[in-house]
Amino acid sequence: MTKNAGNQGQDQQRRPSTLDNFKPLLIDVALPLGSYYVFKEAFGMGTFAALAWSSVGPALRTVWSLVRERSANGLALLILTVNVVGLALSFVSGDPRLMLAKDGAVSSTVAIGILVSVALGRPMMTEGMKPFLVKGDAARAGAWERLTSGSAAGSVDFRRRERAFSLVWGVALLLECVARVVGAYTVPVDTMVWLGGVLMAVVMVVTFVVSGAVAAGPMERILGEEAAAQPTGTGREKLVAAF
Repeated sequence: MTKNAGNQGQDQQRRPSTLDNFKPLLIDVALPLGSYYVFKEAFGMGTFAALAWSSVGPALRTVWSLVRERSANGLALLILTVNVVGLALSFVSGDPRLMLAKDGAVSSTVAIGILVSVALGRPMMTEGMKPFLVKGDAARAGAWERLTSGSAAGSVDFRRRERAFSLVWGVALLLECVARVVGAYTVPVDTMVWLGGVLMAVVMVVTFVVSGAVAAGPMERILGEEAAAQPTGTGREKLVAAF
């Protein structure tokens, strides 16, 4: 029984949490915003220089994640490319507004990746949502597999909600991108630096609420019903499974 519990603990450690999946986006908001004001106010840099140096952090973070995971994640590579190209173009043009618009391109890259994954029938946000709904429970994990494979009664509704979850996030990030680009060329640069961070935070909170209401909540209910509908097995089967 101890061995089984240890295996479950290891499985839970290997599963990425929802926070783990969204941590890069949070870092891309907090780190550039804080470092911009440090470079500008504490070190007396100009607006463009402060923006340029504050963009280095997210690019290095993406490189580090690629090196640490030792895998070429397509979306991470796209984000890194956008950061590097945007930084290079900004140095060439010397335009701080282009630096701010580049941040919107990162959101659009993520958004397009999510929307394409929905169109291909493999919603990208599912891996981040699964640990939150399964909660390390074997019965719920089995129910998840049956629902996603189409063998359970609620599979059609479950998979529709699964696609809806990613769709909500993709559309929200795309709208956030448009707002960032418009703001970059219409709002004063110093204002847009902090406003961009606020905009991202608001978008994430609202999207969490909406995606939870239209997708994650109903999926959790369907998952619970499917797990409860399956026979729990005999005492002997439980004993064998425990060891």
